[in-house]
Amino acid sequence: MTDFEAQRLSNLEHKRKLLSELDLQSNAIPVSSTRSTATKPPTKKRRIAVDTIPTRTSARISSTTRPSYKEDNGPRYNEVEVEAKTLKRRPKAEQSRRATPEPPAVVTDEYVADIVAGWTSWLPSAPPPTRSDSDNVFHFQDQPTFTPNKSPSEVLQEGCFGGSYFRPLRSRKLGLVVEDDWKELPEDWIQGLDPAIYLTRSDYDPSINKYKVACGQSIEEWEAAGWIAHEYDVRGWFQWYCRFFQGRRCDDDERQISRWRKCVGETGRWRRMLLKKYMAMGVRDVFDDGEEEDTKEVSPVMHQTCHHWAYEVRQDDLDRAWKGLKR
Repeated sequence: MTDFEAQRLSNLEHKRKLLSELDLQSNAIPVSSTRSTATKPPTKKRRIAVDTIPTRTSARISSTTRPSYKEDNGPRYNEVEVEAKTLKRRPKAEQSRRATPEPPAVVTDEYVADIVAGWTSWLPSAPPPTRSDSDNVFHFQDQPTFTPNKSPSEVLQEGCFGGSYFRPLRSRKLGLVVEDDWKELPEDWIQGLDPAIYLTRSDYDPSINKYKVACGQSIEEWEAAGWIAHEYDVRGWFQWYCRFFQGRRCDDDERQISRWRKCVGETGRWRRMLLKKYMAMGVRDVFDDGEEEDTKEVSPVMHQTCHHWAYEVRQDDLDRAWKGLKR
């Protein structure tokens, strides 16, 4: 073998070794890449992100179900406890935004003045109701399904709302104090009543009520619940009833009558519950209810609640309830 050939073979062997080393290095790269991918933490990060979604979603859902009245700078009704729990789960920036009281809605003086004027500027547009002798129920010509059996005068004279229904009332919606509106009541409705005791007292006195018990919520709570249509009756249902009884008609009539039916109408909740109480106690005569000192009264609270809705259990109602039980 010549020196040239020996040198060529030596070069070839050297190149072969180099190529072999290069092949090993190129194979090592995928192995390292695979191992690196397996040890990265994205899987863990994705899992943590999924776990946090329900908590944040729950907070948003819970915050949307609360009634919100933002016309006043004070804390919103029924929100304080839930709001505190919600803030713990929110980012600091979001907590700061929600912790800051929202500015009150702009209510112009002209808007309020128009509403206040509307409370007394109406004229009767319907005849007075008639009262049937058989069941003592009132019948309104234009509202045949509205059949209370107590007049506003009877409710007031017998005792209602702890004597405080017409007390000075601060409306958060309107930003004003409503007072002296009891003076629009007909004089014969409140004849013999001291307004300071039976109409405008600042504290709720259960002894004023016909059944001597407290019941129901305050007008402020009704306002917070959204049950007040301020443009018609700032004090709620009973004030609406007083005006409706005198012949006023307005766009809020259907809503208020619907509320009455659901409470004390033929299938109203409170009416049904009260009649069931009579039957559960075995009382068949309305006048047997608490007539003797040693007898137990049938739910004075339910009676007073129904009384505020211009309904009183009559013997005919109780008789029909007992007959229905036998069917």
